[in-house]
Amino acid sequence: MAASSQSPAAVPKLSVEGVSKWFRTPRTSVHALENITLSVNEGDFVCLVGPSGCGKSTLLDIAAGLTKPDEGSVLVDGAPIEGPGRNRLVMFQEAALFPWLNVFGNVMFGLKRTPGLSNRERREIAEAHLDLVGLKAFRRAYVHELSGGMKQRVALARALAPDPRVLLMDEPFSSLDAITRDQLYRDFQDIWQDRKQTIVLVTHNVREAICLADRVIVMSSSPGRIRDEFLVSLPRPRDINSPELASYAQKISAALKGYLSKGLAA
Repeated sequence: MAASSQSPAAVPKLSVEGVSKWFRTPRTSVHALENITLSVNEGDFVCLVGPSGCGKSTLLDIAAGLTKPDEGSVLVDGAPIEGPGRNRLVMFQEAALFPWLNVFGNVMFGLKRTPGLSNRERREIAEAHLDLVGLKAFRRAYVHELSGGMKQRVALARALAPDPRVLLMDEPFSSLDAITRDQLYRDFQDIWQDRKQTIVLVTHNVREAICLADRVIVMSSSPGRIRDEFLVSLPRPRDINSPELASYAQKISAALKGYLSKGLAA
């Protein structure tokens, strides 16, 4: 028999294996996650959607190493996560910028902790990423001088500049107005297509998930479980207001409503 010509399967960039989590106090015990298993390959853009309390943000915190699971494990490139690390960066709902630093200084902050770079290389990388998010002209501006959308662009540049293996995003666009969000959706798609960064994004917005991701994971709560998965094959760039995207959104929204009506989600 001839030997197989197939190469061994690639190790997932991020692997969640049987993760469960409880939050306990002397009076209560909340079962946040139950037996979550999920693989994210290099270059994947995955969105987690589900109702409040389904454990989306808890799962993201565990992947970031900010919270330890009670059962199961999370691996990056096959290596167990023991705590926060430079190979995973988190972008939060709020920009969380340092007000005493200007735009350039905020992007440089993460790069100063990246080993193996000269100061000149760090400055060049920071400049390139400010150009990437369209803020090179505002490099000397301070946080109080920026709009909400501009702050999130700075936060995105700061997260991308150290070139993390996995970018974890916790509802980064939810606090923005609709016009700013729509523009960021378009720009962010361009950035992702250019960089092919491995991204896991948490959102309540089904249309946002379809607009940005190639795989949408649907979760339910009490406790948090993965209930379904949808592959999004729409060509890019995607318009969040397009009929084709709305059709995908109806399918995922119907699945979410089904879990709610069956009592599978709180």
